[in-house]
Amino acid sequence: MATKTLNPLSVEEEQEEQEEEEEQGAAGAEWSLETKIPVKVLRGHSDAVTTARFCFNDSRILSCSFDCSAILWDVESCRPLRVFDGVHSKTISECALIPNTNRMVTVSWDRMMVSTDVETGQTLWRCRQDGLLTSCSSSSDSRLLVCAADPQNVVSISDAASGQTLLRLSDHHSTTITRCRFDPQSQRVATVSGDRRIKLWDLLAQKTTLSISSNHRNNVSDCCFTNNGHFLCTASWDLSLKLWDLHAGGFRSRGGATLQGGHDGCVSSCSFSADADLLVSGSYDRAVALWDMPSLCQTLILKGHSDWVTDVSISSDRKLVASASKDGTVRLWNIENMEEIPEVMKKRSTEGTGVHILQCEECGKPFPVSRLQTSELLTQCVVCRLKSPSRYRPQPPSLM
Repeated sequence: MATKTLNPLSVEEEQEEQEEEEEQGAAGAEWSLETKIPVKVLRGHSDAVTTARFCFNDSRILSCSFDCSAILWDVESCRPLRVFDGVHSKTISECALIPNTNRMVTVSWDRMMVSTDVETGQTLWRCRQDGLLTSCSSSSDSRLLVCAADPQNVVSISDAASGQTLLRLSDHHSTTITRCRFDPQSQRVATVSGDRRIKLWDLLAQKTTLSISSNHRNNVSDCCFTNNGHFLCTASWDLSLKLWDLHAGGFRSRGGATLQGGHDGCVSSCSFSADADLLVSGSYDRAVALWDMPSLCQTLILKGHSDWVTDVSISSDRKLVASASKDGTVRLWNIENMEEIPEVMKKRSTEGTGVHILQCEECGKPFPVSRLQTSELLTQCVVCRLKSPSRYRPQPPSLM
């Protein structure tokens, strides 16, 4: 059983003790006691889990860990489909599926970036980098990969097919780069760091086009784009999240919009829903938080992890949230009916303005559109938009 480690920056010990989880094999069906949100616990790693991401049209979850392994999970059964071990000799800091392929990339403190075929388990290529690798991301067009290395504060952009380094940015930040992310259009790379700055590197211009002093009071730990690339959210150890409008003039001097509510511990991770109306975040306070983006307010807190939450992601249909934790587990939260929870209904009724109600031209049902989408012409609800088939649907591995 993992130890109950406190927020490293906290000065007071939390009074509320977490209940011990019952061992129920690979996955256990439980409830988030405060909200009655159904949750399943995925147990397979033997050490802290660093990443948990939905993939293969939300039918799978990809996770990686301090135990030097990665696991591909089946969402329906919560069973591990394949365990990838022996590839790295030290902590795997992050992993990502390369879009529209059966390939994933993992980066590690052993200085290696590795591409693996998730169906066969075959290692496709290995590339040694300059330092301990802290983060990685794939471009949406599947052509490029980006990774960050410490202590050199280097950002490397590589060819996804071969691993060949195409571009190397030395001393991109003044201290550790905590996260690097391609924008949805595969044109820019966002990086955040312990130096509290946000930088956007333009691939076409081959230069940093934006360098923002974030106004965060501590390390910036994570960042994520909305699907249209207009907004960027940053998470920080100062217990806050901020929203940045990348298309609005003068936003750097005004600073980002701080999300209201907040965590009780350092915020470690953040991720937008496909329609940008919902943000999920994880924190060292062991909680997962859901945020309503039209009002920029927190609507729900999910508790159950016994240690830091290290990563979060949300399914495309907004029904499931995945969270990784230092307690060695991945939790799968079913938030499909969260709108019926009294706490959420109460907060919805006091949101204020910022939401437009439109009628879906496909199914005829009303659906909300937030101010984050006012620049887009939306005629269908998120469910009908997700029904549109993608150009390529890779086949995930079958159950072993």
